Amino acid sequence: MSYTGPDFEPPRPRRSPLRRTLTVAVAALVPGALLGWGVYAAVGGPDDGGGGDRAGAPGTSAAPSSPPPASGAPASPGEGGAGKPTGSSPAPASRQPSASRPAASGPLKGKVVVIDPGHNPANFQHASEINRKVDVGTHRKECDTTGTATDAGWPEAKFTLDVAHRLRTLLQEQGATVKLTQDGDRSFGPCVDERARIGNEAHADAAISIHADGSGAGNRGFHVIMPGRVHEGTADTRAIVAPSAELGERVAGGFVRVTGTAPSNYLGDGTGLVTRTDLGGLNLSTVPKVFIECGNMRDAKDAALLTSGSWRQKAAEGMSEGIVSFLRG
Repeated sequence: MSYTGPDFEPPRPRRSPLRRTLTVAVAALVPGALLGWGVYAAVGGPDDGGGGDRAGAPGTSAAPSSPPPASGAPASPGEGGAGKPTGSSPAPASRQPSASRPAASGPLKGKVVVIDPGHNPANFQHASEINRKVDVGTHRKECDTTGTATDAGWPEAKFTLDVAHRLRTLLQEQGATVKLTQDGDRSFGPCVDERARIGNEAHADAAISIHADGSGAGNRGFHVIMPGRVHEGTADTRAIVAPSAELGERVAGGFVRVTGTAPSNYLGDGTGLVTRTDLGGLNLSTVPKVFIECGNMRDAKDAALLTSGSWRQKAAEGMSEGIVSFLRG
């Protein structure tokens, strides 16, 4: 995701009281990750996809208003529909969140996981709808953004949905009931407040929002965003801060171990962990939830990983490992 745009404002410099603990917990994982990072940097490359939008300053690139289609192909058509004139999330249709097939037997049987694939491939066709302001607890902001893309035009929204499908399969194999906030079955969105509400109404034991960043070239690596303490308006994260921090730490650890990707070199002080209080998707959550930025689509080396199907499978495996570890305690 780009840090400029709805639900993705530039992070304010702050230190969470959890930062020191989490730094120590993840620091031990980084040396091994750096070796894997070096291998990927030397030999990694795309085996499918590619994408593009404007680059900005480190950590602050703007999301494209109309991401170009990949490889000159026409953009995916939207399904049409208009947002509500007022109120909270405009909904293009009365679709239910995408639910998993009946859970198999496994260690996660009885557990519910909500996966939130960031953005929507058709958002750019619905500018007025996604720009409409919704209540995110502490203030009002735009419903959603288009997300970012690689320089070759492959959009973040396609990346997030692909990884979400892979992660869903892995968690279902562990016996979890899995719900997606969207499955490419909506004309736009859902809005950030609805994304949080889907997890809440599912009484999710864990929720994860999947993204890729749109920062400047040279900024590399992943980071996991965890909710900070917010008690203002209709937002109250006090009950989920601690479990979300544990979820974030375990997801970061699993991601390092499985992908060999180093934590972000531009956010998180080398831990791969960031705490924020400005994201509606976290502030409105009543269940343990984190965001993961899997890499920077605007950096050529990271983009080569993000557009590789085999690497995306490893990314899903790393997230699954962290979620399973969190849910099993």
